Amino acid sequence: MLLENLGTLLTFLAASLAALVPGIGSAKAVGSSGEAAAGVLAEDPSKFGKVLILQALPGTQGIYGLLSWFMIMSQSGILGGASHVSWQAGMSFLIAALPIVIVGYLSAIYQGKVSEAGIALIAKRPEESGKAIVLAVMVETYAILALLATILAVFSVQV
Repeated sequence: MLLENLGTLLTFLAASLAALVPGIGSAKAVGSSGEAAAGVLAEDPSKFGKVLILQALPGTQGIYGLLSWFMIMSQSGILGGASHVSWQAGMSFLIAALPIVIVGYLSAIYQGKVSEAGIALIAKRPEESGKAIVLAVMVETYAILALLATILAVFSVQV
């Protein structure tokens, strides 16, 4: 029974990891950035808009993970009601999910660190908020590349 459903289980695993792991990274990074932002806002509430952008940026990896979940479930046919995926296709979906799983998690964590540093910069020099945002967005580039790799790999899986 398990072997009959191995492909479907691997596909669910791939989709679940794609949504879960980058989401955890984003939650952790948005949380730590929020802590730094709260410290700045305790001193100067007028900086809310500037620190909010930096707090929100590491949350995008969670969105990319959810998008990857949707693509895997849709491409496999499971979202549309299909009940069987071959083990080869399931393994392919699992491998296809790895870029967003690994890079999505790590880029969220590191983007959170850059965002925290940017929030500290805004605390002392609010006019430099644009530079702080650019620095944080540079980390985002790798999450986008990982999402692209996952998208291309998912759509190349033959179900």
